[in-house]
Amino acid sequence: MTARRIVAIGGSDAGVSAALRARELDPEAHFTVVVADAYPNFSICGIPYYVSGEVTHWTNLAHRTAADLAATGMEVLTDTRATRINVAEHTLDILDPAGNPGRLPYDALIVGTGALSARPPIAGLQGPDALGPADGVHLLHSMGDTFAVMDSLTARNPKTAAIIGAGYIGLEMAEALTTRGIAVTQIEALPEVLPTVDPDLGALIHAELERNGVDVLTHTTVTAIERTATGALSLTTTHDGETTSRVVDFVLVVVGVKPDTELAADAGAELGVKGAIVVDDAMRTNLPDVFAAGDCAHTHHRMLGITWLPLGTTAHKQGRVAGENAVGGDAHFAGSLGTQVVKVFDLVAARTGLREHEARSASPDWHPVSTQSAPDDHKAYYPGATPVHIRITGDRASGRLLGAQLVGHRSAEVSKRVDTYATALFHTMTVDALNDLDLSYTPPLGSPWDAVQIAAQAWTREHRLDHHRQALSADTSPRSD
Repeated sequence: MTARRIVAIGGSDAGVSAALRARELDPEAHFTVVVADAYPNFSICGIPYYVSGEVTHWTNLAHRTAADLAATGMEVLTDTRATRINVAEHTLDILDPAGNPGRLPYDALIVGTGALSARPPIAGLQGPDALGPADGVHLLHSMGDTFAVMDSLTARNPKTAAIIGAGYIGLEMAEALTTRGIAVTQIEALPEVLPTVDPDLGALIHAELERNGVDVLTHTTVTAIERTATGALSLTTTHDGETTSRVVDFVLVVVGVKPDTELAADAGAELGVKGAIVVDDAMRTNLPDVFAAGDCAHTHHRMLGITWLPLGTTAHKQGRVAGENAVGGDAHFAGSLGTQVVKVFDLVAARTGLREHEARSASPDWHPVSTQSAPDDHKAYYPGATPVHIRITGDRASGRLLGAQLVGHRSAEVSKRVDTYATALFHTMTVDALNDLDLSYTPPLGSPWDAVQIAAQAWTREHRLDHHRQALSADTSPRSD
C-alpha cells in the first residue's frame, strides 16, 4: 500500500499544526507544506515585541526552526507559490522559488492560506500610486511586512508616528513604537479603543495609553494620507464634522484582516461569512478531499454558531483537526468562545463568550444582563493588591454564564482568570456555579473567594436574587376569586 500524500498550503499555525498531527498519527504519510515566503511556523502574534526590541532577533519568533520541521519528516517548500487546485485530478500547481512551474499530487489537501491585511478606503492608499513602505506607510501582518517596518524605522529614524486602528495589533504596536522613543498618535474611527470590549472598559485602556504618552483620537476617521515635499506624511482626519490635518514621519495601518481565499474560491470552494471558506466541524470543504483551517476558514462558535473569528489559538486547533482527518481520522473542532487577551503597557484586557448586546442578538431565548465589579486580585493586606475590573454577562432567567470581560494590571493574572470563565462557558455553567469551583488561594496571589467568584457573586446579588424574590412574591401574593 502506497503512503498517503498530504499537502498543506500555508506554513503558519494551521498548516504546520495539521502536518504535525498527521505525521503523529501516520508516520508513513508523505506531508508537504507549501509556503509562499521563507518563514514557516513564525509567530505573527509576536511581531510587536520584535519591533519593540523585547524579542531581540527575528529568528526567535519561529515556533520551530526549519531543522525542527525537517526532523518531523515533513517536506517544507519555502518561497513556493500555490497557483491552482486541480480538484478532479487531485493535484496542486505551484511555482518554485525560481518561478518554474510544478505540480504536486495529493490524496488530501489542507488549505491554510490565512488572512490578508485590510486596506481601508483612504485616499493615498488606493490604486497603482498608493503610498507604501518606501514612503513610510505600512500594513502589518506578515514577516515580510515586519522587515519592511524595521527597515523603514532604521532608514527614516522617525520621531513621530500615526497608527490607524486601535484593535489588538494597533494597541500592541502603540506600545512597541513608544518603547522605541517614538511619539505615537493612535487614531480609531469607533467611539473607543479596543472595540472588542465594552466602551467603559476600553476607556481604561485609553487612559493607560495616554498615561504613557500616546495621543489617542477616537471617533476620528482618516480620509487621506499625502507625502509632503520634505518626505513627511500628512494625514487628513475628520471628527464630529470638523476636518483637521496632522504631519508625522511614519504611518502604520492596522484596521483588521480579511480571509485569503482566492485560491480555494477559484477551485470552487464555497465561501460564507465574511468571505471565509465554508467548512464543517471536521474542517472539510465542499471539495472532495480538501480541508481548510485557520484564518481563511469560517469559525464554529459554541454560542454564536457560524461566524468568522481569526485567532491563533483557533487556527492551531482547526489545523490539528484537519491533519487528523486528512489521514483518515474522525476529529471534530469543538468550537470557539472568542477568548482573547491583550497587554497594553501595564494593563491587560481580556474577554470570552458574549457581551450583552451580542448575547441579545444571538438567541431570543436569552435575557442577558450584566454586572461590573472591581475585586482585588489578592488580599488587600498583602502589598501590591490591585483591582480587576470584571463585567459578567449572564442569562437572567436561567442564570447561565454568557460572557466575561476583564481589565486589570499586568500582575493580576487577568489572562488566567479569563480562562476560568472560558472553561465555565465551555461547560455551560451558571454564574452561581462558579462559586463551587475549588480555586487556589494564598494571600499574595488571591483570596479565599477568588476575584472570578467575587464578580460572580456581585452578578447574582444584582440579578438572580431579585429574580428569586420576584418569583417568591408572585407565588405568595393574595389571590382574588
